[in-house]
Parts: sequence; structure tokens; C-alpha cells
Amino acid sequence: MRDAVLSWLMFPVYVWQGVGIRRRIERMRPPEGRTSGSVGGAAGDPDIRLLVLGDSSAAGVGVERIEDSLAPNLARRLHALSGRSVFWRTVGSNSAVSSDLRDFIVPNLAREPFTHIVLSVGTNDLKNFHGARRFKRGFGGLLYALKARFPDARIVWSPPVDMLRVPALPRGLAHVLELRARVIRRLGARLCLERGVVPSVTIPRVEPAGFSRDGFHASAEGQAYVAGHLAAYVLGDRVAKADQSLSSS
Repeated sequence: MRDAVLSWLMFPVYVWQGVGIRRRIERMRPPEGRTSGSVGGAAGDPDIRLLVLGDSSAAGVGVERIEDSLAPNLARRLHALSGRSVFWRTVGSNSAVSSDLRDFIVPNLAREPFTHIVLSVGTNDLKNFHGARRFKRGFGGLLYALKARFPDARIVWSPPVDMLRVPALPRGLAHVLELRARVIRRLGARLCLERGVVPSVTIPRVEPAGFSRDGFHASAEGQAYVAGHLAAYVLGDRVAKADQSLSSS
């Protein structure tokens, strides 16, 4: 509650510095290339079917090659850790907020039997100054929609990074956005736990090398680091249980 109130008190800073940075920051496009692929001979009947869904982070904005975006990075990491074959698909939409994914993306997803889903959303909600009630409707509804469409999938939410460490943001704006991010992270984690979704913690290390030339989106190095951070959350107990059943058979 305190963070939300402070952020509203600093709203003039958000408006003043936000207008300035929108004029200066480079508008980057997602990389071209395939939006799905396989790792470890997964073309036929993969052990893991991974969907990375979300905003520009899922779309790969900030990297030059689709191979350096989150989904293929994560697929390679999962294969290296588990030895299992992985099919991956990425569905990302620049500037998407939670309600956009709920209303326009999830209803149009192909009915593939995804076993694992990574949800990268929340940054645009906080950038757009969405309040807790609006975020709860959008994000909470998104979780329900995903659980209804993919009831057997393990779903992991990757929350927004520490806004104070984002190079493109002036200090005042970064402070306001981080106050909003704390609200989003706390509420998002609570909704995840209530609705059978796994919330990851915010990535613990945020360095300048992890950002692309716009100073906001993740670079190839940053995407690889995020993939390494999320891999343990994605695998969770599911692979361990499968390994136990295979070894006992």
C-alpha cells in the first residue's frame, strides 16, 4: 500500500521524465526468424513442450537473432540440465499488458500439448501505471485462462526486473517505476500461488551488459542469464518425478 501511495505522489515525475524518455529511446523490433524449434532431437515426440508467452521480452526485442531470445535459450538450458528433448515456441507481443494476453493472445493460441509455460508479463502494466485492481483483473484472468486452456502444464511467471538497474531510465523515473514494480510483484506472486502458477523471484543480478543498445530490453547475454535463472523453476518437481518413474520401470 505504501509503495502505491508514494508512486502516485511522484506521478508528476513519471509524466515529465516519461515523456522525455519516450522521445529519446530507440524503438526496437523483434528479431526475424522462426518462432519455434527443437533441441535434442525433439522434432518427433519431445519430452518437454515449452511455450514462452508474453510481452517484448518473449518476442525477443533487444537481440539481433531469434536464436538469442528467451525461448530457445531456455530450451537449450532445459536440455542441458535434464538431458530431455525440448520443443519450444515463443509468442510475444510488443507493449502487451496482461489483459491483452488474456483477451487476444491466449484465445488464439494453437491447442498444442505444452508441458511447460513461461509467462513474461507485468513490465508494461507497471509502465502504464495500472493500479492493483486493474492488474488483478488482467493478470488474474490471464492465469485462469492459461490454466483452463493448458490444465496439465507447469506455468512459471517471470516478474519485472529491478527498475532501478535499468540503464535507460533516469533516476527519478526509475524510482517511481520500481515502486509500481513492487506492487506488481507482490500481487502477481500472490495470484500465482492462489491459482496454481509458480512465481519466480526477480532475477538477482542486473548488469549493464545484460541490456541491449536501447538500455531497456535484454541483450543476448541478458536473455541467456534470464534463461539460466528460470530453468530451475521450469523444471521443478515434474522432471524429477518423471526420472524416478523411469528409473523404477
